[in-house]
Amino acid sequence: MGRKAFSLFWLAPALALLASCETLMTAPPPEDSLLDGPVEGLTTEQSGQFLRGDVAFNDEVFTSATGLGPLFVSNSCGSCHAGDGKGHPTTTLTRFGQVDSTGNPFAGRQGPQLQHRALPGFAPEVLPAGVVHSRFTPPANTGLGFLDAVPDDALLALADPHDRDGDGISGRPNWITVPDYATLRPAARPRAGKYIGRFGKKAAAYDLLHQTASAYNQDMGVISFFEDRDPNTHNVLDPEVSNQKVQDVVAYLKFLKAPQPRGTEQASVSVLAGEQLFVQVGCGKCHTPELRTGDSPVAALADRPVRAYTDLLLHDMGPGLNDGYTEGSAQPAEWRTPPLWGLGLSPNSQGGSYFLLHDGRARSIEAAIAQHGGEATGSRDRYDRLSAAEQRQLVDFLKSL
Repeated sequence: MGRKAFSLFWLAPALALLASCETLMTAPPPEDSLLDGPVEGLTTEQSGQFLRGDVAFNDEVFTSATGLGPLFVSNSCGSCHAGDGKGHPTTTLTRFGQVDSTGNPFAGRQGPQLQHRALPGFAPEVLPAGVVHSRFTPPANTGLGFLDAVPDDALLALADPHDRDGDGISGRPNWITVPDYATLRPAARPRAGKYIGRFGKKAAAYDLLHQTASAYNQDMGVISFFEDRDPNTHNVLDPEVSNQKVQDVVAYLKFLKAPQPRGTEQASVSVLAGEQLFVQVGCGKCHTPELRTGDSPVAALADRPVRAYTDLLLHDMGPGLNDGYTEGSAQPAEWRTPPLWGLGLSPNSQGGSYFLLHDGRARSIEAAIAQHGGEATGSRDRYDRLSAAEQRQLVDFLKSL
């Protein structure tokens, strides 16, 4: 066989193999279908910290040898936030033991979170009979750095605790005591020694370090410098996670990108009509379509629009969503307006279905709207008066976020 014939003999199978590989290889998912990934414009150092935090958040699984427990809820951060999305009923947290308007007899004695799993040889916690409690489904992590960088003044401008404009909406901040390890954000606006909380179902966490340190402590029973210090010496006898690792996880959460809307490139008639209806029925009174960040030590987060559809304020949602539980100054029926960006991707991390509202009770967007009460009663009623076609358009818009 000549050299040319020999080459052609092997060339045909090689081309066939290459073609089959191309057939088997799948294209990466579109960027607007993912919640994870960093914001654009990070420095090399920030990108490195994001990657370290990604590993600590999503890959590290704690064991008894590395500090888990003895009582805990989960053994990793990522197990409650698959793909950085919303949690599932199986990962829902039980909060109890706080001072509340019903005179909870266990206030101050136990809590604030039920640790229902335990290492061998230890007894897991059991919720005391009759104790007031609430169930919190883990939220999505996406875009948190942008929410953190919104100035206090922007939130105070949206607050109307006495409903002076008479529109039935009276959002207010949750004024909380800030832990001594927190770094106050630029232009923080304290009131009577307390500061505006903005993270968590009732906005009871000041910043992402506060949220993260609490999660290590309450979710995994892992001792850190931040939540387990001696109040007098500020020392930790045996920290089980380093300060650097906690800060890396904080950076990961802070540098996660904001969700990208979907369906807007095609200028979907239904989505555009639904956006107008969203404003028309008054949803935007609480789910403020756009905020803006202020100064930030992270240039990629500074002076940016934040289309999160939240005002980060507390609103009274009526007796149907009154769980008898408080955090900070939040009353039992008050909840922080949850951001709506990424809502349409929620089923990706929730097993293919929706589990909405603070405890996952609503199995669809329509069901969540139906359970809005209190300050949201007017918007809910106006939604109910829309035609079936208009209601679908509004829901299509929400699914596009």
